[in-house]
Amino acid sequence: MAGEARRKKLRALLKRAGVKGVEAEALDAAFTHESAVPEGLAAASNERLEFLGDAVLGFVVARWLFSQYPQAAEGELALRKSSLVSDTALAEAAERLEFDQVLLLGAGLAKQPPARHRSLLADAFEAFVAALQQCAGIKAAERFIIKEHLERTRETPVPVDAKTMLQEWTQKHSRMTPVYIESVEGPAHERIFHSRVVVSGESVAEGRGSSKKTAQRNAAQAAILLLREEYADLDPEKRAGA
Repeated sequence: MAGEARRKKLRALLKRAGVKGVEAEALDAAFTHESAVPEGLAAASNERLEFLGDAVLGFVVARWLFSQYPQAAEGELALRKSSLVSDTALAEAAERLEFDQVLLLGAGLAKQPPARHRSLLADAFEAFVAALQQCAGIKAAERFIIKEHLERTRETPVPVDAKTMLQEWTQKHSRMTPVYIESVEGPAHERIFHSRVVVSGESVAEGRGSSKKTAQRNAAQAAILLLREEYADLDPEKRAGA
């Protein structure tokens, strides 16, 4: 998207978020993937904003769920939160908001099929949340998250999340949490993330994916498949019927 058209779209996003008196340039970094920086397309990527946005999003979603489900136990709240902040859920919200039209990518990554961009859209959603918090405050970010994501997400059964399931199980059995050891390979536009999950000091399984979250989730799922051969309480069907 050309410069002025992109700025117009960014101004529309600010208006949609109910933010006034802020220039569109305040959102530039939120929609700049790191692959665009080495090519001179932008000065900074959205990585730092993504870090902050992840924390802001987690807080807002947790507080909203705490209010919406007053009778829910901690485990259920954790599962619901995991679903709402997943790459899939955030990418769906970003697609509906047409973030793909303003996301700035390096030439190599821009040529990849749209399906490869979904995790990038999820990252952009987090970065946009952080940009709102920085330029308009936490209340503006919270209003946007609730209005444009939480209230528009279809109600689904309590999800079974591999990372959450593994964490709850390890805390129950050993009073410890899993540790994920990360590595990455490939150029910026084709990065593959690797995650090794360690439980009670022992390396159990590995996973890979196009994002760190996906790699960790795959590693957790692989660990569950291995561990449930020995521990029946890790079998999802038996858990559901318990």
